Amino acid sequence: MKQCPKCNRTYSSSSIAFCLEDGALLSAPFPTLVNEGRVTDPAPTLVMPTDPTSTEPSPGEHYRQSTITAVPIKQPSPTVETVEAVVPVSRRWQVQVTATSFFVLFAIVGIALYGLPFYYDFFVRELGFTRAQVTSGNFLSKLVVGPLFGFFAGWIVDRFGPRRLMLVGILLAGGALIGLGNIYSMIPFYFFYLLNALGYVCAGPLPNQVLLSRWFDKSRGKAMGIAYLGIGLGGAAVVQISALMTRYFGWRVSLSTLGVLIVVIAFPLAFFVKESPLGTATGLKPNTAPLPIGGVLKSPYLYLLLIGSMCSIGAVGGANQHLKLLLAIDHHFSDQQAANVASLVLISSLGGRLLMGWLADHFAKKYVMLLIYLIVAAGISLLFFASIPGVIYLFAIVFGVGLGGDYMIIPLMAGELFGVKILGRLMGIVLTADGVAEALAPFVVGKMRDQMGTYGVAFAVLLSLALIGSVAIALLPKKVSHVR
Repeated sequence: MKQCPKCNRTYSSSSIAFCLEDGALLSAPFPTLVNEGRVTDPAPTLVMPTDPTSTEPSPGEHYRQSTITAVPIKQPSPTVETVEAVVPVSRRWQVQVTATSFFVLFAIVGIALYGLPFYYDFFVRELGFTRAQVTSGNFLSKLVVGPLFGFFAGWIVDRFGPRRLMLVGILLAGGALIGLGNIYSMIPFYFFYLLNALGYVCAGPLPNQVLLSRWFDKSRGKAMGIAYLGIGLGGAAVVQISALMTRYFGWRVSLSTLGVLIVVIAFPLAFFVKESPLGTATGLKPNTAPLPIGGVLKSPYLYLLLIGSMCSIGAVGGANQHLKLLLAIDHHFSDQQAANVASLVLISSLGGRLLMGWLADHFAKKYVMLLIYLIVAAGISLLFFASIPGVIYLFAIVFGVGLGGDYMIIPLMAGELFGVKILGRLMGIVLTADGVAEALAPFVVGKMRDQMGTYGVAFAVLLSLALIGSVAIALLPKKVSHVR
């Protein structure tokens, strides 16, 4: 028998731990009540009937003690979704996590991904590669790495946390750029591009999106926007650094130095980062099984998200990967002039990331995503008029704003649709598909340019992709709570 210390009500059922009247923790066992040598009437006792539909007390309970009969309420079976980590979130750790993601994305995406296209024309001029060949490294490596390792990387993040995967990816990406600075033929070119693609999967957007989502809730869009500024700043800085170093030391030394910078900048921060407020690698309470993902794979909204993001990322990748080739070879820009345009694109992306992150925190993410995709389409349409003086700079601003929001909005929308507990595996699927599109589009554009001698038709294909992506996102629902 147990007693409530506040209202003195007693309960005979051993399964009740808290008072049903005031919620106080029950004491046990309940002592015999003695008042000046005589036993007083015991306090009312709660009796749990054997038949939940009956409100009559048990036969053996008809005695002088007053009785309260309670009907047990059927409780839902506990699931992983009900296991919530209610712990205070350290502001200092939030700042450190955001800074870590900022500099890792600065290195892995800003330097390694956006920096490499600056060197494409050197591969074409000095090594005799065609446009299709020089973009095929990105295409083939992501086509192999994405499907084989993308979902596996997401599973590792959900199971073991993002930190260790990020450390491996940083070393792979740094080593890849050092290797690419010392190649003379296609085979090592493909090998080191494969390492770079592995580095991108392991240390790029996937683990950083999960890391940020674990540490932020209401301000997740803002945090993601700040962290993704690293991509824009890294991309803007790398083209200027590359142009300067290439002028004085040659492109090989310049590219190898970038590989060293990746490791120096990103590795120490990733090594010391805390993976979740709970201190566990999974972001869940200890001994809690990860949430199954099978139900998500049956949702039509997942496939609309995949189609929309693949089309838009493919359009962005196709335009971005060929920008230096378009400017340096077709329009005879100098390396410094081409670097200025590329820098303007990435500087504009900084404003795009902040703006779209703020909008995502205050408006429906579906409409923010749709706006971003339409801005990307508008920017690509300006490439048809690149020969008109000044238009290429207008393109850089418009396209940069869309570019800034494009990669960032995908995990925010995925988290809105399906929650964050499966975000690692979910983004493993989405980013794998996006990586294939991002690799395939530049390759196809290069093939079309080599065969037709102009980018006109290729840019029309990219514009069509951007518009198809916009339609797919427009078909997503505004309210998505029933998908969870």
